[in-house]
Amino acid sequence: MILYPAIDLKDGKCVRLLRGDMTQATVFGEDPAAQARAFAAAGCRWLHLVDLDGAFAGRPVNAEAVAAILGAVEIPVQLGGGIRDRQTIEDWLERGVARVILGTAALRDPELLRSAARAHPGRIALGIDARGGRVAVEGWAETTATTAVDLARRFEDAGLAALVYTDIERDGAMQGPNVAATAALAAAVAIPVIASGGVSSLADLEALRDIPTPLDGAITGRALYEGRIDLASAVASLAA
Repeated sequence: MILYPAIDLKDGKCVRLLRGDMTQATVFGEDPAAQARAFAAAGCRWLHLVDLDGAFAGRPVNAEAVAAILGAVEIPVQLGGGIRDRQTIEDWLERGVARVILGTAALRDPELLRSAARAHPGRIALGIDARGGRVAVEGWAETTATTAVDLARRFEDAGLAALVYTDIERDGAMQGPNVAATAALAAAVAIPVIASGGVSSLADLEALRDIPTPLDGAITGRALYEGRIDLASAVASLAA
């Protein structure tokens, strides 16, 4: 299982939100590129980036910070937040993003997701952010009636690289991931699943690693910034 360290970008800085609330942002660093280099030096195989401002604006906002990260590391980067049209997808892939994550677009414009996955095999992921099992969109500001499993199943045949599943109530709360919901999603579809939200310890990562349907990876942010997880040890443990 791959460990994806998270760099969430707000106003060009590394931050973490509490349950997706932009008014409850903790700044952990002023230099996202330096943070990316530190994660790479610790042995990480991927980075997970989110343009938080872009998620709310519906377009890229922290492009300068993302570009600095791309120039600072050689490991692949996946990026979500504000990617809602074909041109933005193409631009990021051309600039060196290895995988783009579409969330709101999956509900608003499902053909965009399908056509992008056809055009760029292995480089398009679906971000499913759920509150109480229901999909949230527009930077988590709007909760829909669609369940996470139902949305995932709609794109079972789309050729997606991964599903990035976030339990919003757990995100940034340091209360552990929703292992049961993650396991249920992984069992429901054949698309590789990456878990996000609530990971606060090595034990949390190991619990996700050990669910019956293996996950592609797990994302963690605050636990790394606060020193609750030793990154090098976690990477080694999950790779064993």
